[in-house]
Amino acid sequence: MMQNGMMGPGMMGYGYLGLGWLFQILILVLFFLVIWWMFRNSSSFGFKANESALDILKKRLASGEIDTKEFERLKKEIES
Repeated sequence: MMQNGMMGPGMMGYGYLGLGWLFQILILVLFFLVIWWMFRNSSSFGFKANESALDILKKRLASGEIDTKEFERLKKEIES
């Protein structure tokens, strides 16, 4: 049995400090920031959508993924 003046269920935790609404907004903002970050960084295979095929090919050559001979062969295929 609760007496007047004692903390009830509504006065416990963050509600006691009056910051419950602030904590909820913070969690909601963090949730949306994580979702936004995931969509922003979800480019397929690490290539940006506005990169041309030749740009991607040059990056593959520079990283050592393909050699010069393979680069020239693929470049001819792209340009034709």
